[in-house]
Amino acid sequence: MTAPPVSVVIVSRGRPAALDLCLTGVAQLDHPAFEVVVVACPAGAAAVAARADRTHIKLVAFDEPNISAARNLGLAQAAGDIVAFLDDDAVPEPLWLHHLCAPFADPQVAASGGFVRGRNGISFQWRARAVTCDLRERALDLGPPGPHLPELAPGEAVKLQGTNMAHRRELLAAMGGFDPAYRFYLDETDLDLRHAAAGHLIAVSPLAEVHHGYAPSDRRAADRTPRDLTEIGASIRCFLDRHCPEDDRAAAWTRLREDQRRRLLRLMQRGPLGADDVARLLSGLDRGWQEAANRPRTTTLAPIGSAHAPFLPHPGRPAAERLDLSGRPWQRGALRRRAEQSVAEGKIVTIYRFSTSALFHKLRFHEAGFWEQTGGLFGRSERSGKLLQFCRFSTRLRREVSRTAAARGRNDALPFPPR
Repeated sequence: MTAPPVSVVIVSRGRPAALDLCLTGVAQLDHPAFEVVVVACPAGAAAVAARADRTHIKLVAFDEPNISAARNLGLAQAAGDIVAFLDDDAVPEPLWLHHLCAPFADPQVAASGGFVRGRNGISFQWRARAVTCDLRERALDLGPPGPHLPELAPGEAVKLQGTNMAHRRELLAAMGGFDPAYRFYLDETDLDLRHAAAGHLIAVSPLAEVHHGYAPSDRRAADRTPRDLTEIGASIRCFLDRHCPEDDRAAAWTRLREDQRRRLLRLMQRGPLGADDVARLLSGLDRGWQEAANRPRTTTLAPIGSAHAPFLPHPGRPAAERLDLSGRPWQRGALRRRAEQSVAEGKIVTIYRFSTSALFHKLRFHEAGFWEQTGGLFGRSERSGKLLQFCRFSTRLRREVSRTAAARGRNDALPFPPR
């Protein structure tokens, strides 16, 4: 079966460095037909203009704090059969689109979502979840490889993450895309409920992985400490007014507000927030809830027409050679030089550097375009694994290469220097 053409839409505002790293990862996608649409502020647009692949990127200028409106602008430019969405502080695994788009072989599938790894590059930040009209969530017990069409209880919908989801372009455009009433938060969850109400099937593809860095923004610090909850309160109001029965809304708001209060108190105990910060943030949450009562809304969104521009293929790295390099901490410089050279040759490269210790492992995507995993030879990678894992270097290397192979592609693991 021929892979469908895909439009990757990335919204960026005020985070040009994160956007540049994201696009470096997107440029290594192993997919035969995809385009890249970036909706960005002036700083983000400058970052795109400075890239070597700038002529392969559709750029839309937009500098307003409304992620739904920005995504709709990206959707209007998207010419692929499938539209995938990715945050600017995320990096996809090379086979992300391959796995994310696999469920669309079933013509009844309207959307698909994948798993999201967190800041250490290994632990999962998001797996599969279900959500209800009053914003109750539960985990769905879905493991790789998938894809899966989850069995849901009455009233539930599959909850997709905006940083790792794809939709049929024609269907999403006919639905009017995202509701601009959600300037931040719950924009994709509103869409999930609208899909469910229309009887559309939503798939989950666990092997469609992205790494989400949680870059700082106007609403969140680098350590995930919130700076402003106003739009969260407003989005909760918009969501409950649209999807939750009127008699249940007050109880739902009370529960959700208490969830936010407990979260803030945990942060206060940990140190980033003081008591005055908690009071200020809760005041913003309540203010957003009140303001949203008068926010312009519509029950039916206007359809979005055909793409404003033809499909603009990005070269990506279809069927690129994979190369793994491995060594010890003192070989970092030589390993990175070899990796940069191999990336320039069109390869997808991962470095594995193990110290003789029990340090936990971390994985990151480097600005130079290669993956780098570091940690102790005897330490954990998956945090649910054994605290100490005594083994030979070659055994540990094979284990870690195998752990990432399904999302990153098959590799030839080499010790460094090569024998």
